[in-house]
Amino acid sequence: MIINAPRGTKDILPSQIDNWIFIENKIRDICTRYNYTEIRTPIFEHTELFHRGIGEGTDVVDKEMYTFEDRGGRSITLRPENTASAVRAYLQNKLFADKALVKLFYIGSMFRYDRPQAGRLREFHQFGVEALGQMNPAVDAEIIFLAVDFLESLGLKDLMVKINTVGCPKCRPVYRQKLQHFFSDKLDMLCHDCQTRFDKNPMRILDCKNDADKEFMEDAPQIKDCLCDDCREHFNSVQKLLQSLGVNFEIDSRLVRGLDYYTKTAFEIQYAPLGAQSAVAGGGRYDGLIEEIGGNPTPAVGFAAGIERILAALELQNLLPTFENNIDVFIVAVGDEAESLAFELLIKLRRAGLIAAMDFAKRSIKAQMKQAGKSNAKLAMIIGEDEVKNKTVTFKNLANSEQQNIEINNCIEFAIQNVKN
Repeated sequence: MIINAPRGTKDILPSQIDNWIFIENKIRDICTRYNYTEIRTPIFEHTELFHRGIGEGTDVVDKEMYTFEDRGGRSITLRPENTASAVRAYLQNKLFADKALVKLFYIGSMFRYDRPQAGRLREFHQFGVEALGQMNPAVDAEIIFLAVDFLESLGLKDLMVKINTVGCPKCRPVYRQKLQHFFSDKLDMLCHDCQTRFDKNPMRILDCKNDADKEFMEDAPQIKDCLCDDCREHFNSVQKLLQSLGVNFEIDSRLVRGLDYYTKTAFEIQYAPLGAQSAVAGGGRYDGLIEEIGGNPTPAVGFAAGIERILAALELQNLLPTFENNIDVFIVAVGDEAESLAFELLIKLRRAGLIAAMDFAKRSIKAQMKQAGKSNAKLAMIIGEDEVKNKTVTFKNLANSEQQNIEINNCIEFAIQNVKN
């Protein structure tokens, strides 16, 4: 019986890999221009990191993490997101010692036990950026603009940027009280998860997919009425900066994000044609996370974007480029001596920088020429008994069928010149 990949995972096949490389190159290009440097963290971490960082009571920690005990009896978790890991690396490696603002980006696999569906896998890939060390609202605006700039550079239009503020430890308790007072006589109308959230984190009720459309949600208190002066000023500054950059956005008072570490700015970028899974990027400020994980109080802000969803959006709009993986030289060899010589020349061609291939199935010259044509090779290098005897090779230009006999000693240089032309 064939063993299939685990449910919720997918192979990235050779026919698809060019699209992934295209996206990754775009990511590295834009992050370099914005002065973000790449970091790679372990795929698994101590479970405590996510309990403390993401927050117990969140769906991610309570329902979605892949957690297991290793052979040493330690609780280990496959990373469900990368911000906590980036912060752990920032602290462990003392990245804060060299710069007042540390700017990182990452690309990698994340893991969440969720019901697999379009745009939602159990192993998924994210690109994200983190700016650690500064409270300035300009850093928030830069992060949001970077996300927009990246998505627009891929050709995506009509992006919906939603922003909100989720307050800080000073003003959030006031909002929490108001929410609990509002929902206290509506508990029996809330889903089971939201009944649990009522005590742990009533803000999470606001973005519940089950309860979001219920009529009474329209009258729920809004955090803007509870903000302290510092949070209000910060949020106003972020809005002004985005306006100065020409970013179209709307304020969504129910946008709270799914992770407990967010403070002040929260944002999400949606691409409506994707339907139910329209969020392609999201993030915000997390000024308390570094202290929660064991560092000194340090402001920080970041975002993550789902690569699978971005690829789906590009495919939907026919925005993915066409890639031609053509071969420069295909060697056609007939006979044992010819095959031995062909193998030597194959390696020489590759070491000279050309893309070269040959047939290893000992098929007829006709079958090999057919394979050369299918591979879209520019040149066929033909070696048979006569070529071995005369110490030559026959080159055939597969575009115009012109043929030339070239001495073996000159064949690599000839191939280079004709491929480049």
